[in-house]
Amino acid sequence: MKYKVAFVCVHNSCRSQMAEGWAKKLGSDIFEAYSAGTENYPEVKPLAVEVMEEAGVDMSAHTPKLLSDIPEELDLLITMGCNVSCPFVANRHMEDWGLEDPSGGPIDGFRETRDLVKSKVEDLIKRLENNEIELAED
Repeated sequence: MKYKVAFVCVHNSCRSQMAEGWAKKLGSDIFEAYSAGTENYPEVKPLAVEVMEEAGVDMSAHTPKLLSDIPEELDLLITMGCNVSCPFVANRHMEDWGLEDPSGGPIDGFRETRDLVKSKVEDLIKRLENNEIELAED
């Protein structure tokens, strides 16, 4: 069984895109990964694409998406720490990763965020494989 996971942020232009990229690269056998935002945004941040490319994750074709662009029912809903309340999205487990947005800062901030997101995705995979996440029943 693959878990449907969505990473959600306000603009879906950096952190949530990185999380989707890592989830697809590291957990394609365990996830159907999506990302979305609560507001329209014109593009994925070029520095986010660049630092993910440095790590071997191609996000050149990624575009910001809205919640209406992803499945209506998810197993896991991960918010990035945007200090906004998400509209309701049906899910069996929700958590907030509380990540700072590197937008507007130097490339090193994007690299730090990339590496932090990678470790959080790896931890999420491990917790799922070890049945450490309690999923609500359908």
